[in-house]
Amino acid sequence: MMKKLLFILSICLMYSCNNTKTKDVNIQIETTTPLAEDIFGNPEYLAMSYGGYRYADHGKEPTIEQLKEDLKLLASLKVKLLRTYKVHKPQAINLLQAISELKAEDSSFEMYVMLGAWIDCKNAWTDGEPVHNEESAANEAQIIVTAHLANKYPDIVKAIAVGNEAMVKWAATYYVEPWVILKWVNYLQGLKKEGKLSKDLWITSSDNFASWGGGGEEYHVEDLNNLIKAVDFLSVHTYPMHDTHYQPDFWLEQEGLEGKTDMEKIEISMLRAKQYAINQYENVKKYMESLGVNKPIHIGETGWASFSDGHYGTNGSKACDEYKEALYYQHMRDWTNEAKMSCFYFEGFDEPWKGGPNSGNSEKHFGLFKVDGKAKYVLWDEVDKGIFKGLTRNGNPITKTYNGDKEALMKDVEVPPTSEEWHANKE
Repeated sequence: MMKKLLFILSICLMYSCNNTKTKDVNIQIETTTPLAEDIFGNPEYLAMSYGGYRYADHGKEPTIEQLKEDLKLLASLKVKLLRTYKVHKPQAINLLQAISELKAEDSSFEMYVMLGAWIDCKNAWTDGEPVHNEESAANEAQIIVTAHLANKYPDIVKAIAVGNEAMVKWAATYYVEPWVILKWVNYLQGLKKEGKLSKDLWITSSDNFASWGGGGEEYHVEDLNNLIKAVDFLSVHTYPMHDTHYQPDFWLEQEGLEGKTDMEKIEISMLRAKQYAINQYENVKKYMESLGVNKPIHIGETGWASFSDGHYGTNGSKACDEYKEALYYQHMRDWTNEAKMSCFYFEGFDEPWKGGPNSGNSEKHFGLFKVDGKAKYVLWDEVDKGIFKGLTRNGNPITKTYNGDKEALMKDVEVPPTSEEWHANKE
């Protein structure tokens, strides 16, 4: 029933936006804000993936004031470019309103958005069998609403991403074949040519590195090739943390660790994680260039969880803790800033609704901040600098996790296992 209600809401939005298609969508609002080409890849505009949900119940939407709390915290970290995921829930729409209000209150406030349109296959998230070569009827509403919002907030929305990990085949409940993404990317590019969207608005899809041709040959299809030619840039996801379980060879490799201290082993392992991400990016770039295409590539999503009681915890790859999260965050910023790429780091804040009912599921622990506003180790120096002074989260002042006791934090930091330890734990 909830899916039906959401779909009805989407259709209602689609109707109102269809009216704007014939009336105001041709009106190009002149703005003095920087263009996408000025923002993407510019280290002065750090990027972040954003979800502001504070409760285990995903139906409890953050208020405008709560969104403003988050925006001020992110802005204090010099984050000026956010990525959202869908428009069939109010959060993205309210986020744009919150940004607009903050800009009205303070002319120096800057925040821009890559607005996501969620894309599903037929029967996704239902009791029916997913039909991956047919699309959900709700996709059209997602696209039309994002186009409408891009025109309503041209000073804020600088890019649209069609789908989130919508082509990667391990997304078994909802993935689509590339022709679906290509269809809607071409539709939006057509609106740009017709003057119904700003010519400066960038269009992409945000997907796993393999979906962009950087993995197995099963992804190397003509529709993907045409998609790469159709987008304005490639938004690529890379998750070495997940692959400490699924592809652990790089994580378990002991060469070069002989005679090293535990801390040296951890730091070497995290540098390997950085190189693993770079290798996935380079594989995408190599495939793109094999098509005779040369377009910008940005990191649409990457991150490292601070806790896991599952695959990535004590009895698994021992990957997750606040210390390793901090190392990975800095490695990703260093690499992408130097390479002039945007990195939509996942994510600003922990989201308790993710990953099911288990509180120890790693999906709930990717934030740089905890839900109550405690800053994880990655941000302790920023707390010391006072950049969060006067700012709050859920009304709470920003303080350090572990009460700022690094010795206590380090007791939870484990050395990655050897191959023998790994296999022993799995038996």
